[in-house]
Amino acid sequence: MSLMSKLLMSTVLATVALSANAQPDNKQLVKYVKKAVVKNPQVKVKGVTVIESKTHKDLPGWNILLTTMDLEYQKKDIHAPEMMFVKDGLITGHLVNLKTGNDYRDNIKPTVPNKLYDDAHLLFGNKDAKHKVLIFSDPQCPFCKDTVPGIFKAAKENPTKLAVYYYHLPLLRIHPVSGILTRIMHIAQEAGKKDVVEKMYTLKINPRETNMTKVLAAVKKHADYSISAADIDKKEVKDALKADELVAGKMMVSGTPTIYIDGEWDKMRDGYKKLID
Repeated sequence: MSLMSKLLMSTVLATVALSANAQPDNKQLVKYVKKAVVKNPQVKVKGVTVIESKTHKDLPGWNILLTTMDLEYQKKDIHAPEMMFVKDGLITGHLVNLKTGNDYRDNIKPTVPNKLYDDAHLLFGNKDAKHKVLIFSDPQCPFCKDTVPGIFKAAKENPTKLAVYYYHLPLLRIHPVSGILTRIMHIAQEAGKKDVVEKMYTLKINPRETNMTKVLAAVKKHADYSISAADIDKKEVKDALKADELVAGKMMVSGTPTIYIDGEWDKMRDGYKKLID
């Protein structure tokens, strides 16, 4: 069980009464979180910030709040994403279609804010390309290996149509080696070695390898790219990867690859193909 799972527990149909036909204020949102979401008494709920309010075509009358819960646990501040559905004085964390079993919570993500399309994360394609593709990925993730290289190729071949913005999200519990690989990728991109980022998707290595010397040797052999362990361990490199992780949390990204096209979540991960026809 993850730390976040220990801190939180969402109940499927927990509701807190609100004033009818009114959107909840911050005090009501905090009350709801304390009652229905945060079950660990050691966690202090300091506030709730609404990042975005959305609607969904299948949920007439419902307002969907994408929020960040500001929590404190063992004297550490934690900012955890949470989704809330509001309608007619009721609020809940889940809405499930009984016919399909579909939980709408699993089909909605925040819209990408413009500030995430920055030069530091632009990987392939032109900055002024017609469409923006934003990716959260781990180079050792099998689904990423199947999907992400195709997007890279499309952007390189169609730079005026697609701009790819890349955020690192190493899944360290599954592929510990990605903790080193993503730092290498970050440094390589900063140095203009974008081909190294691409080559990490074809690197064959034990996903649980954590020996720095072995990983650096494998990268040098596969990508013809040399870098020192000291460079990998620099604070600014670790901070950059941590910043990407925090962005993933705010965007409610829980797995890889998670892909957005022109600001909206591309659940099927292949929407870019229609943009280059």
